[in-house]
Amino acid sequence: MNPVLPIIMIVLCAIAGAVAFFFMKRPIQSKTNQISEKQKTAQEFVNVKDIHDNFLYTRDGQIIAYIKIHPISIDLFSDSEKEQISKVLTAELSSVQKPFKFLAVSRPVDITPLVNEYQSLLSETTDQKQKELLRNEIMEISNFATSGEVIERNFFIMMWSPYRQGVEPELIKECKEMIQKFESVNISSDIIKEQEIVRLCNLINNPAYIYYE
Repeated sequence: MNPVLPIIMIVLCAIAGAVAFFFMKRPIQSKTNQISEKQKTAQEFVNVKDIHDNFLYTRDGQIIAYIKIHPISIDLFSDSEKEQISKVLTAELSSVQKPFKFLAVSRPVDITPLVNEYQSLLSETTDQKQKELLRNEIMEISNFATSGEVIERNFFIMMWSPYRQGVEPELIKECKEMIQKFESVNISSDIIKEQEIVRLCNLINNPAYIYYE
């Protein structure tokens, strides 16, 4: 079964904003300004100054860290258990004093490991019928992936602070405190690093990466 985040995350959605709005906000410009806008670099366009280690630094003086929430299967819980999880998590999050954003993005499932496994079996077998079945299966899976019909949901908590010297440890501490709140209901999460931050920015800002629901 495909794992999905519990219905309790709807509570977070009510207080969340889209990170895309944070990055894409800019005033309406004249035609002259629009021409110069095209000459901007990708970093200027998405308000990114630098990405290093666990942090994204913006051009307008903010430092951002992201927590990835690992999904769980709601099918494993009874209605009373889901209600209890919702109550506990709501109580935990009510103590958070700083604003944060909840982000849910979708992307095509990475089918590379499965395709590689089938290709390995294909190269090893001498059975012509099995070869035919494996080829058909590889083609079918590849078609699903390229059509965008097979997607997975990714969930993130975005936390930020105005940048100043030495602020990074403080932001990491706040992220760890947030992680503990989710762990109180056995939902695992972790602070993402540079490579995954870049991937997240692509999911949000690059039409070639994102799959809209």
